[in-house]
Amino acid sequence: MSNRELVTGIVLAAGAGTRYGMPKVLAHHGDWLGRAVAALADGGCDDVVVVLGAAVVDVPAPARAVIADDWASGVSASVRAGVSAADGAALAVLHTVDTPDVGADVVARVLARSAETGLARATYGDRPGHPVVIASRFWPALLGTLSGDEGARPFLASRDDVVRVECGDVATGLDVDEP
Repeated sequence: MSNRELVTGIVLAAGAGTRYGMPKVLAHHGDWLGRAVAALADGGCDDVVVVLGAAVVDVPAPARAVIADDWASGVSASVRAGVSAADGAALAVLHTVDTPDVGADVVARVLARSAETGLARATYGDRPGHPVVIASRFWPALLGTLSGDEGARPFLASRDDVVRVECGDVATGLDVDEP
């Protein structure tokens, strides 16, 4: 490995997908999961973790699975499990399984801009979205804000140094909540 710092991509895929009618990790016969893993791996992540919970599936290479035993408590459990599994990484790239049009180009763009402050997030027009990059020095503060069905949003909203990276020219970034 080069002198470049380790980057871990985290696919948040533990939820039950209640509005969708099934866990989204199963959507389109696992195609969304494959797309999310490929986006992270091809976008610059050295390691890819898929956080599972409501449904436990085999994850596509090169990803590895992590189970959020407390997944039913909300997305905070998924973020906590994913960040904990990123031990040794300098950066975590949080991505969701239900944004199937977000590809490696978006991940690479946001990752490149994260060097400015260690915090970056994709935006689509005026709407914040995923992926989100958080340097390891911020993980204790992030973990301290996690609660219930809120992920990194409260932490990011409390910061004025999050680099907003416009990606609406290459993806919609829309999360799919209904079939």
